[in-house]
Amino acid sequence: MAKAQQTLTFYQSVENYFEKAAPHTGLDRGLLDQIKVCNSIYAIHFPVEIRDPKTGKTSVKVFEGYRVQHSHHRLPTKGGIRFSNHVNQDEVMALATLMSYKCAIVHVPFGGAKGGVKVSPKDYDEETLEKITRRYTYELVRRNFIGPSIDVPAPDYGTGEREMAWILDTYRTLRENELDAAGCVTGKPVNQFGIRGRTEATGRGVFYGLRQACDHVEDMKKLKLSPGIAGKRMVIQGFGNVGTYSAQISQGEGDALIIAVGEHDGYIYDEKGIDIQKLIAVKKETGSIMNYPASFKSKPEDREKVLELECDILVPAALEEVINVNNAKNIKAKIIGEAANGPITSVAEEILLKKGILIIPDVYLNAGGVTVSYFEWLKNLSHMRFGRMDKRYRQQGREGIIGLVESMVGRKVPEDMVHKFVKGADEVDLVRSGLEESMINSYNITRNIMKEKNIDMRTAAFVNAVQLIGQDYQSMGIFP
Repeated sequence: MAKAQQTLTFYQSVENYFEKAAPHTGLDRGLLDQIKVCNSIYAIHFPVEIRDPKTGKTSVKVFEGYRVQHSHHRLPTKGGIRFSNHVNQDEVMALATLMSYKCAIVHVPFGGAKGGVKVSPKDYDEETLEKITRRYTYELVRRNFIGPSIDVPAPDYGTGEREMAWILDTYRTLRENELDAAGCVTGKPVNQFGIRGRTEATGRGVFYGLRQACDHVEDMKKLKLSPGIAGKRMVIQGFGNVGTYSAQISQGEGDALIIAVGEHDGYIYDEKGIDIQKLIAVKKETGSIMNYPASFKSKPEDREKVLELECDILVPAALEEVINVNNAKNIKAKIIGEAANGPITSVAEEILLKKGILIIPDVYLNAGGVTVSYFEWLKNLSHMRFGRMDKRYRQQGREGIIGLVESMVGRKVPEDMVHKFVKGADEVDLVRSGLEESMINSYNITRNIMKEKNIDMRTAAFVNAVQLIGQDYQSMGIFP
């Protein structure tokens, strides 16, 4: 039996989580089967002409790509596009499925989707990556798998603002008269219809989720930890966009103690804490975190051992299935915050739960990205920057309050206090506020279900999501 469990695919793990939650939802089996299945799967192979930068010769290479729309209970569908050599249909199906549940949990009105191209970005220059991205987008447009009211991609592993800008430009070229074309993709550069706060969104959402978990005195007492995130010893596995912002914000705003950071070429450890701002600078300058002057540096082959370090909070922020049946028994963290998608297999999770570890699941914790993507999409459809209508009005009102206070007390309020109080909300302030509200409310709802039904947090999150999606289907009159 153990051998069979070890061969579970990512998608099978997600299905296992679904089935574990299903009995607690109270929904009919037919409705559950409809919610569970991926509605549309588009697998493509497309040619791209590639020029060898050394010889100047050109050749044609065929790339493998996917776009999966898991659920159409809400439209448009929403989900990232990843560029990786590990992309396959099973992985994209699993990620699309998680997106449906993720959107439901944070009350973002999208169905779930995901896309990917089997390509390693580091193997190609910018010109070639642009060709790949534009051709992939063309294929999506041709099959009606992209559009502001159909399916809205976003960045994921191996992609970023640059690729989203290429997608937008390609879409607008093919749909030149579409008024809301900017809403066809999110995660765009701010000067190309993007939104401030999107780049940091997933990592900031991770921080809000971890902070909220640590603020529950009862739960921390059970783990023999003091309340609050301040001073908690944290380990970050993966120092890309999500891992970097999770660490930076947890340290800068939460006063967490980052004791270890792991990457593909090893991990660094320092029990006194790692200066994340300095680490970011070192990586930017040298290309590796291993050049940071830490008290301990591992060998590249021991990079996965970072997951097994003793700590209060472990944040896997890289790829899926890094915690599995082979290393689950060695995990010493008291809290695991899943910043990455699917970092724990369903079999490994059973081992971790028996050890009393609190697992804050990916389907909730890394939903910051799609939450702020929703804000960007709304901005694109409204054709207006957040805060434009009322920032000055609110600022003037506060200035009036300060003037009244000064006239009553007979003295001036210090300038720094005036500026802090009077300043109207910029777009990024509103985005962060909306994200914080979403993450706090969603955590509390999930925790209440967990307590009420005496189940683990991932199962509670799935119960919440499946019930919400089920309500949508029932409102359509398709299911009783």
